Amino acid sequence: MTAGTARRWGSDLDSVVVYAQGALCRRLARGAVPPDGRVRVTGLPRSLDPGSLRARVLGATGVRVTEARVEVEAEPRGTGAPDDLRREVDRLSEAHAAARARRDRQQALIGEVGGLRPVPPPRRKDDPHRRTPVDAWLELADFVDERLTGLHARLVELDEALLRAEHEFDVAYDRLTRASSDAPPAHVETTVCAVLTLDGADGAEEVELELEYGVPGAVWVPTYRLTHRQGDGSGRLVLRASVAQRTGEDWTGVRIALATADLRRRTDLPALRSIRIGRRQSAPAPSGWREPPAGLAGLFTGYEAAGPAPEPFAAGAAVGGGVPVPVAAPAPVPPPPPPALAGPPQPAGGYGSAPEYFEGATPDFAGPAAPRPGGRRRAGGAAFPGAPAAPAPAFMAPAAPGSAAPPPPPPPAGPPQPSGAELDYAALVLSGPDEPGGRRGRLFPGSSFDAVAAEYRRRAEAVAALPLPEHAVRPRESAGSFDHRFDAAARADVPSDGTWHTVTVGEIAVGLRTEHLCVPSVEQTVYATLAVSNATGQALLAGPVEVTVDDDFLLTAALPTLAPGGVRRLGLGPAEGVRVTRRTHLKESTAGLRNNVTVLDHRVHVELANRLAGPVTVEVHERVPVSSEPDARIEERADWKAPDDGAAPERHAPGTRVWRVDLPAGGTAVLDGGFEIRIPAGKALVDGNRRS
Repeated sequence: MTAGTARRWGSDLDSVVVYAQGALCRRLARGAVPPDGRVRVTGLPRSLDPGSLRARVLGATGVRVTEARVEVEAEPRGTGAPDDLRREVDRLSEAHAAARARRDRQQALIGEVGGLRPVPPPRRKDDPHRRTPVDAWLELADFVDERLTGLHARLVELDEALLRAEHEFDVAYDRLTRASSDAPPAHVETTVCAVLTLDGADGAEEVELELEYGVPGAVWVPTYRLTHRQGDGSGRLVLRASVAQRTGEDWTGVRIALATADLRRRTDLPALRSIRIGRRQSAPAPSGWREPPAGLAGLFTGYEAAGPAPEPFAAGAAVGGGVPVPVAAPAPVPPPPPPALAGPPQPAGGYGSAPEYFEGATPDFAGPAAPRPGGRRRAGGAAFPGAPAAPAPAFMAPAAPGSAAPPPPPPPAGPPQPSGAELDYAALVLSGPDEPGGRRGRLFPGSSFDAVAAEYRRRAEAVAALPLPEHAVRPRESAGSFDHRFDAAARADVPSDGTWHTVTVGEIAVGLRTEHLCVPSVEQTVYATLAVSNATGQALLAGPVEVTVDDDFLLTAALPTLAPGGVRRLGLGPAEGVRVTRRTHLKESTAGLRNNVTVLDHRVHVELANRLAGPVTVEVHERVPVSSEPDARIEERADWKAPDDGAAPERHAPGTRVWRVDLPAGGTAVLDGGFEIRIPAGKALVDGNRRS
């Protein structure tokens, strides 16, 4: 099928579900079905996964999609297409190369002038001794000194001009890389289309199609905004999300949903094998699988004899269409080891070589990219001006003189055993002649999509390495073993620029209770907390929360994961208006008929003072020892209570005891407690602070 045999339908992106990594997009298209039922839906992104395309007909009974496949079209872009950023980068790249060439020529001229030395004429055998012309030497030295002074002053100006050109180029290139990837990256515009075949539709009937496909390069993390008023038992928690995507298409006015599930989770089932006792039997060969034919390597003898094709992009050429700029010749690269030891060969260019991508290059979907004047190598070639050179691959390093290469590992004994992936015949791809010797000419699992699309997907997946905002947690880490989905209340815009964008999801009603917590045995400071209770049926994931109290921004804290119906504490920092003081006293004595029991009497004295304008509730945590020895006895002497872990906002360590005190404004409270440790006299406490 060609582009002329199918009717073209435009499509609009309607909704996107962003998963922990990747997204599922939904497009809508409408039109009249042609008599042959073949339509071509345009507008799909370049980075989509072709195996994830799904299509169906909406609202039309008896009409169904019988075929759906992905095709890529390429055509030259019009001259009036907006390309300001790329042209600016091209211009600045040429200016940077010209400034570097001028600086290099000035340095070479300085070296030539600085190398001027007087050369005496050759002396013949019968010539008498001649006196050195000192005046000529001095005149030459004055000339060199005066000339070098002017040249060095000019060199300083050229260095400054080179630094300015390099800075302007870096800024423009950064703006280009941060720009939306929805724009075509070259002068050839590539479009991805879904070619569909509809059955059961009348020629005059207008139907609506829904296309669903998966794309990489989309991530999200939850963020919150909490509004609270003092004395109120409820609050407003606004759920927001920081979304970053570089899928190749701008999400403009789409419905966004956020999910914690993994878009590429495993679906294979475990298989149980039988156990045989007796003589060993070889596993039966899988049905339909055959070993490669003999003499397969001899098919590529002529290809190897032809040698590599010439490099399509000369590193010493000028960056632009103007006068060539002389640059330093590249260092010679040592030849790679034999293919048996070096792995995949790396040809300089030609058919089957790794594709090289250029800004301003014309991608060729059947072969390598063809550069145009002004193009710059993006990978596998010369770097941008001023960029550090990429390290050579490990297999390109020359072997040490006199060292012998290690022999290749022997092949496994017995007949070859294909893996499960090699039995998936629909996913097998024929390896090209530039693959290693053991792969070329054979079928291996791989993607049937072109290499340019793989490069698009690789660039899209780079957003997974974005640094997270402060206190942010990946959804898969905070969701635990359950998956959740959050639907945004309104449509939103997220450009494809690979940076974080905030999307408001909705408002959640939560219960709030202000409490003060203090652990004086660890730190004699009282901390203000908010006990947040989730009364909804949806979990709240961990993430940063901006706390606003009485319309005043307080701080940004870390909200822990809050399950439906759960209660967790949110720390607000030290409460300077509430003071705590703790003192301890230890008395050691003996008891028993023969003084064979050591008694350690611990006393704890805690004083609280409220200097705030309103009443507060303070929860004081203390601890008592926990023993697994039957001879050791611990007796408590206090009115504290053991915490109820079922109703408490968090789990407590064994031996934790809690005082809850209500302090009025300006009030004080005194808490006294203690415990006795009775151990046999022949034993003693080791480690720890017995006087704590």
